[in-house]
Amino acid sequence: MSKYKIEKSEDEWKSALDPESFKILRKKGTEMPHTGKYNLHFDEGVYRCKGCGTQLFTSDMKFESGCGWPSFDKAIEGRIEYVRDTSHGMIRTEICCATCGGHLGHVFNDGPTETGLRYCVNSASLDFEEEN
Repeated sequence: MSKYKIEKSEDEWKSALDPESFKILRKKGTEMPHTGKYNLHFDEGVYRCKGCGTQLFTSDMKFESGCGWPSFDKAIEGRIEYVRDTSHGMIRTEICCATCGGHLGHVFNDGPTETGLRYCVNSASLDFEEEN
C-alpha cells in the first residue's frame, strides 16, 4: 500500500522538478536564506506544493518573520505531515506535503501570532496561485 496519494520514482521526480526544487522536496535540502522568491511575497492567493499542486497555505496565513524564508502561522488542515527531525544535532519538526511527501521545511513554536507557530518553508518547494 502506498504511503502517499502521489508517488513517483526518483527519475520521475527529477524530470518533473527543476534541480533546486528536486534537491529540497525530494532530498530534504534547504535554500539559502533571503534568496527565495516567496520570502517577501505578499500577494493574495494560495501557496501550493511544487511537487503535486496540493494547496498548503493561504496568503492570510503568511507573515514576515525576518528569518529569510517564507513564514506562515498555520497550514491548511490535513495538508501537512509532521516528522521528528534529529539531523544536524538539533531536534526539530520537519513539515512535508501530506499528498506527495515532499520536504517543505520546518515548523517552530516561536511565531508572533495567536497560533504561536512559524512554518518556515523553502520557496523552491512552493508554487503560488494568485487570487482572482
